Amino acid sequence: MWTCPLCNLEFVNTNQVHSCHEKELADFLHGKSTYTIDLFDHLVATYRQIGDITVHPTKSMISFAARTRFAYVIQLGKNFVDVVFPFKQAYSDNLCFNKIKPVPGSDDFNHHLRLYFKEDLNDEVKMYMKMAYENGC
Repeated sequence: MWTCPLCNLEFVNTNQVHSCHEKELADFLHGKSTYTIDLFDHLVATYRQIGDITVHPTKSMISFAARTRFAYVIQLGKNFVDVVFPFKQAYSDNLCFNKIKPVPGSDDFNHHLRLYFKEDLNDEVKMYMKMAYENGC
């Protein structure tokens, strides 16, 4: 593991490109509805039941990491949370992802999920959350 001498974040790759705490989690949550914040907190709590994670606010999104980053909150809306899981294959036979797109210049496929309700974190979604977490370990 490499530790950035400026922000003390740990990364698998030496001299990993990152934003050195340009944003705090509070910056993303500021001005959001109580509903959205509760939904985000529920997502974090659900991931913490799966395993030991850290939450990293970056310049444009919030990432979840174990050894490496494995899931991303890309938007906190008025009444929803958008999450992306990168996988090495497209899991198109599902009821939860609203979009699956290849990542340009990579062999990953981004799987997009929009959470409207806490109940949206059902067994199917938790299965993919666990798969993403295992990829980050």
